[in-house]
Amino acid sequence: MTTLKAEKRSKDIKAKRLRREGYVTGNIFGRDMKESVMVKMDKKELDRALKTSGKGSKIFLDVEGETYNVLIKEIDYDSLKKQINEIDFQALVSGEKVHSTAKVVPLNHENVVDGAFQLLLEEIAYKAYPDALVEKVEFDAGSMHAGDSVKVKDLDIAKDKDVELITDPEATVAVVSELKNTAAEEETEEGTEQ
Repeated sequence: MTTLKAEKRSKDIKAKRLRREGYVTGNIFGRDMKESVMVKMDKKELDRALKTSGKGSKIFLDVEGETYNVLIKEIDYDSLKKQINEIDFQALVSGEKVHSTAKVVPLNHENVVDGAFQLLLEEIAYKAYPDALVEKVEFDAGSMHAGDSVKVKDLDIAKDKDVELITDPEATVAVVSELKNTAAEEETEEGTEQ
């Protein structure tokens, strides 16, 4: 599991200034904590950690020698500046279910030849104990054909007895739509009108 180093930060120093200095600010919160802990992390180190971990991932956060087992709860990303402004971590408590999301990852969707593949749901919300958390849900879309769809209940996460789904099991995750050649259809319609 990924370990990320962080330092406690003072309320006196503005987050904007810390971002200019190459830091990303964050907060650690949790039920067993008296108060949340404000932290700052080196931007480059955080970027490296986020290559393998994202929202819904479990990581260790080393704050000046004290290690927290945390869940990446929220990432505030500024798409204009292409930077992370803030990141929230939830301290995990063993034996307590936590709300999280799993990223939906379709595999082999580029192999769908007789239709247009569409991913309709990018993440699935659920509750689970810390040791049963799921970061991503993969499914093979390569054998899908026009008219096929995949629902949440069809995925492995729905079959996991340690996971309590929050997203509706009947929600559609992905579909393959028929490809229509509109130009050819218009020509035949015009031909039949005369």
